[in-house]
Amino acid sequence: EKEEIIGQYKKYIGETTNNQAEYQAVVLGLEEAKKLKVEEIELRMDSELVCSQINGVYKIKNPDFQDSFIKIYNLKQAFKKIEFKYIPREKNKLADSLANQAMDEK
Repeated sequence: EKEEIIGQYKKYIGETTNNQAEYQAVVLGLEEAKKLKVEEIELRMDSELVCSQINGVYKIKNPDFQDSFIKIYNLKQAFKKIEFKYIPREKNKLADSLANQAMDEK
């Protein structure tokens, strides 16, 4: 199975928590993938909490996450296959680098 990166996106979102940033990154990634008419997607994230919440393992107790969760739920319908995987930050240097660039460019 061939793995392909078809785009890299970053966006400055102001001061926020890691988990809020993770939710916003998932929304941005899904919106961009939908525009590109991607059918199958794997999202890798370094927040185990957010990944588990999106996968339905944990309940969402923080109301700040609920709007993003609903957006993600609706965006998921655009894809034939979608997976959300937890990857420790040290194993996802590309995402970490893009996040740092977005903060530096603000």
